[in-house]
Amino acid sequence: MFMVAMLFAMKAGFDSLVNVSTALVDMYSKRGAIETARLVFDSMRLKNVVSWNSMIDGYGQNGDTEEALRLFKKMMADGIQATDVTIMSALYACGELGDLEEGRHVHELLTRNGFESDVSVLNALITMYSKCKRIDLAEDVFENMPVKSLVSWNAMILGYAQNDRVEDALRLFNKMQWENVKPDSFTMVSVIPALADISVLKQAKWIHGFAIRLCTDKNIYIMTALVDLYAKCGSVRIARRLFDAMEERHVTTWNAMIDGYGTHGFGKSAIDMFEQMKRSSVKPNDITLLSVLSACGHSGLVQEGKKYFASMKEDYGFEPNMDHYGCMVDLLGRAGRLDEAWDFIQKMPIKPGISVYGAMLGACKIHKNVKLGEEAAQRLFELEPDEGGYHVLLANIYAAASMWEDVARVRTMMEKKGLQKTPGYSSIDLKNEIHTFHSGSTDHPQSQKIYTRLAGLIDEIKAVGYMPDSDSLHDVEEDVKEQLLGTHSEKLAIAFGLINTAPGTTIQIRKNLRVCNDCHKATKFISQVTGREIIVRDMQRFHHFKNGQCSCGDYW
Repeated sequence: MFMVAMLFAMKAGFDSLVNVSTALVDMYSKRGAIETARLVFDSMRLKNVVSWNSMIDGYGQNGDTEEALRLFKKMMADGIQATDVTIMSALYACGELGDLEEGRHVHELLTRNGFESDVSVLNALITMYSKCKRIDLAEDVFENMPVKSLVSWNAMILGYAQNDRVEDALRLFNKMQWENVKPDSFTMVSVIPALADISVLKQAKWIHGFAIRLCTDKNIYIMTALVDLYAKCGSVRIARRLFDAMEERHVTTWNAMIDGYGTHGFGKSAIDMFEQMKRSSVKPNDITLLSVLSACGHSGLVQEGKKYFASMKEDYGFEPNMDHYGCMVDLLGRAGRLDEAWDFIQKMPIKPGISVYGAMLGACKIHKNVKLGEEAAQRLFELEPDEGGYHVLLANIYAAASMWEDVARVRTMMEKKGLQKTPGYSSIDLKNEIHTFHSGSTDHPQSQKIYTRLAGLIDEIKAVGYMPDSDSLHDVEEDVKEQLLGTHSEKLAIAFGLINTAPGTTIQIRKNLRVCNDCHKATKFISQVTGREIIVRDMQRFHHFKNGQCSCGDYW
């Protein structure tokens, strides 16, 4: 059909008309026939700026942003005057490529060409700087805009969310309403993921109610974001209710629900959901398989995970990427099959990356395997030499094996390189205020009450069988080890929650790192002696502690 249109135009002699040829370029680009579009473009004896714009935009919309940028540079070299459409296409390409240097050149060009007041161009500029991780420059553009459209507000909110500036995203969301700018569905799908990062159920319910008041609660993208939000706020049951109530579901909706089950440790529920998806009209994508593999890994479903990994190529024609390989190493490693995991890495058809060796090192820490831990750590030091976390993991592996000279060697290496461990913290939401605790911190207004309650709590759980797990600590006396463990941030946050909430209330906290063995053990006992359910979201998953048990089954 495409070629017929082209041949007809050429036979009629219309190909000599710039407008007709440009229309063909545009048509082929929009149909995904970008190579044919380029053939038409290159064959044009005369080209105007619209011709260039159509070809540049065509490459951008078809995912070849490198060629879009190359063509833009050629257009500039040929002395063609850029229009607002040219500038926006170039900014889009720079943003997708994360090319800050070229993005700044385009910024200079738009200023020279008099587009510094064009709202659409400035919106594209905000998006470009946000994607290039220069949210400060995006802020400057936004704040100095003479006129802001709804798209401007949305672009800035999304930019904050994408750059882990969650509080700023929410602040701007509130400010736009204060200035009587009515949010739309795009605003909501930018704000909701930001709230998911905070992981506060009360805020999830608030934004859900807001969506209902805006009459956007039937929007598939908003509902998908809400499913994901509730799962990440610890309420996978509400997430499932919303999922079941949806009349239409996108592949992302299924992925959110599968991933939600996986991060809560409900691996079999995740598999059941995937099998249900396979019977629906929605086809899985590579993210679906990644979520399934992760769910299997968190629940110890090794054979199931291996089966689904094999099915990626056999049943769906997907080539596994680095994240899929990392999930498989994690799956095997967590299950203690370290030699099999290492052999899997050696046979990978692509060069193993950080996620693969990181999973291997984490598994070696869990199962105290020094030899393979050293191998994985060495690869990580080469790939990411400035990341202190890998050095800490290796030091912990040595400590567990009482290899104190090697622990000291790693510490010295870190000091010479100026590397530091990411400080751990735990947070808890109470009456719309987030309270954050660090290990041993005493700066909270209720510190004295917290430590008094925690001391009593430790005595209570010792009486029913708790014994501190001090394997990760060394070079200090046993009583000091116990004191250090007793002031970990999770325990402080739990004690604060017990003091400030009514009996029977669920306590939910968030930890920025992996929950340590001792805190995991202690929290199980605390849930038993207090009769409280305690939900902990760490950097990898959720732990639901109740009646002395954890939903992870001590498998994390």
